[in-house]
Amino acid sequence: MLSRCDLIKGAAAALFILSIQGAGAQETKMNLFKIITIKDEIVVGLSTEELQGIGGNDASAVAHALAQKGDLTVWQYNVHRGPNGELQQTPTAKIGLLANASLRVEPYTTPYQIVPHP
Repeated sequence: MLSRCDLIKGAAAALFILSIQGAGAQETKMNLFKIITIKDEIVVGLSTEELQGIGGNDASAVAHALAQKGDLTVWQYNVHRGPNGELQQTPTAKIGLLANASLRVEPYTTPYQIVPHP
């Protein structure tokens, strides 16, 4: 039979392992941007790697890449409830953005946890 001390040590080890796995899962930093047209506005998310791929890390780089390429594929983000009932900014659909003269890209901040897209 396990002693009380052994149970506490085992629980501490399990918590340590879970905290390491949780830290690794949150390493993917998502950057949110608001895309504004004359008709509507949406929030999209790009990972740090995706931003490096388009040549920058801010709204200006996203706007420039969209103007140069004519289109971009991104994940649209919306607020939903997470598994524990807390509000989260989560990816809802992979969408295509088309360049348009009336388009504006702004950085977007949220008080909610941002869930990385697949």
